[in-house]
Amino acid sequence: MKIKTFAILALAGTLAGCMSGPRVSPVEITRFHQSAAIAQLGNGTIFVEDAPGVEADPQELAPYKAAIAAELAELGYREVPRAEASQIAQVRVERFISEPAQRRSPVTVGGGGSTGTYGSGVGLGIGINLGGGQREMIGTDLGVMIRDAASSDVIWEGRASISVSDNSEFADSSANASVVADALFSEFPGNNGETVEVRVNN
Repeated sequence: MKIKTFAILALAGTLAGCMSGPRVSPVEITRFHQSAAIAQLGNGTIFVEDAPGVEADPQELAPYKAAIAAELAELGYREVPRAEASQIAQVRVERFISEPAQRRSPVTVGGGGSTGTYGSGVGLGIGINLGGGQREMIGTDLGVMIRDAASSDVIWEGRASISVSDNSEFADSSANASVVADALFSEFPGNNGETVEVRVNN
């Protein structure tokens, strides 16, 4: 009996584990740009800063600014102090947690309504709750505006959103920043006003 009970519980644990595996949504991105400013994009000097009015924790924002600076350098920009920059990249980030509507234990075990001994015929009742694999989902909204330093005109703007489960490697802010920034600046500057999805390998 003990051996059979262990086997059933092991199977239940395996199923529950499969249902609660890491989940990562595609990164949804939208980009806008001024057609007349295309020649300015992807070259010259740039400074990365917080967007006006942003109240995010500087430590939370730091990995996103670093990831964006790295992407801009790959595109051909050279990061310099603000006073020397021809363009300014302003960054805002919002991260939020969406909890499952209802939390339940993934596996319940009961003694069939009464207590028995070995060979008594009392059955072991086991129920596997298919909804138990629900996890908290962490959402990230990233926005970047690139302005001409002289005129303050916005010459490019990008927005990116992703949602990951709390047991995903991309729940970590540094990994999250890297994957979202990479998607946002893929095929830069992008088609004006078009919204696309970039799938994440996990």
